Amino acid sequence: MTTTRTTTRNRPVHRRTIVLSALATYLGVAVLFVVALSVSLAPSGGGGAVFGARVAIVELEGTIVDVDDLVRELKTHRDNPLVKAVVLRINSPGGVVGPTQELHAAVLRLREAGKPVVASLGAVAASGGYYVAVAADKIYANPGTLTGSIGVIFQLPNLDGLMKKVGIDYVVVKAGRYKDIGNISRTMTPEERQVLQSLLDDVHAQFISAVATGRKLDRAQVVGFADGRIVSGSQAKDLRMVDALGGLEEAVDGAATLAGLPKSPNVVGPRKRLSIMDLLRNQLDLRGWTSVSPGLPLLRTPLYLMD
Repeated sequence: MTTTRTTTRNRPVHRRTIVLSALATYLGVAVLFVVALSVSLAPSGGGGAVFGARVAIVELEGTIVDVDDLVRELKTHRDNPLVKAVVLRINSPGGVVGPTQELHAAVLRLREAGKPVVASLGAVAASGGYYVAVAADKIYANPGTLTGSIGVIFQLPNLDGLMKKVGIDYVVVKAGRYKDIGNISRTMTPEERQVLQSLLDDVHAQFISAVATGRKLDRAQVVGFADGRIVSGSQAKDLRMVDALGGLEEAVDGAATLAGLPKSPNVVGPRKRLSIMDLLRNQLDLRGWTSVSPGLPLLRTPLYLMD
C-alpha cells in the first residue's frame, strides 16, 4: 500500500517535468528562429534590427536561361511586408526570349503590389538584361556600363558542305512543310528564311514595345536606337534609356526615396546561389573556359535576346 501511494503521488510531478521540458524546448526553438531571422534579414554590411522597413537587393547574373529561382525570390519580397522596395542588380548580356519576358513580368507584378523597383546596371546589362531593366520604376547605370543591344538573334550552322565531304546522308521524314526548319544538314530555303525573319521581327517588335512602355518614350524614338547597337551608360542617359548615372549605392538610396524611406536604409542582401562551376571558376580561374553560351541542343536552339 505504501509503495502504490508513492508511485501515484510522484506521477503528477513526472508529468509536470515533461511539460516544462517541452515548453523550454519550444521556447528555445523560437529563440533560435528569431536569431536566424535576424541574421537573414540583416543588412549585407552586418547589424540591423529584426523588424523594420528595408530595401531588398536581387541579383541577375549571367545568361538568362532559367529564371525560376529569381521569380520565386521576387515573389518572396512581394509578399514580405518588411520589404518596401527592391533593387534589381543586373550583370547580364541577355539570354533566351521566354525566360527574359517571364522575369520582366515578375518585376511588373512587384510594382503592381505597390513596391518600387530600381534597376542597377553593372558591367553589362545588354539585350535581355536591358529588357528586364525597363520593367523597373527607375534605372541607374555606371557611365561605362555596356547596355542597349535591342535586337533578336537566331543562329544555326550549315554543315551541308562538310557532310557531303565525309559522305554523310542526313535523312528527314516529316509531316508539315516547315517541321525541319533550321536543319543543319542543308542550306536554308528562301521561304524558310522568311518564316524565321517574320518570327524575329515579331519578337523584336515586342522588345521595342516593352522599352517604349517602360521608358515612357515614343515608339518611333525607340526604333531609332533599337537596331542592336551597344551603348555606354552615358550614351544611354542621353537617349533616355536610363534615368541616372550611379552605382549600386545610389540605386539603393533611390529605391529608398521612392518607398518613402530615409537614405542608407536597412538592406536585405541578395540570395546566394553557389554551384560547383562557381567554385571551379573562383578557385581555378576558369572564367575563360566557362564564359561561352549555354550548351543547348542544336535542334532546339531558342531565340536569343543577347549581345
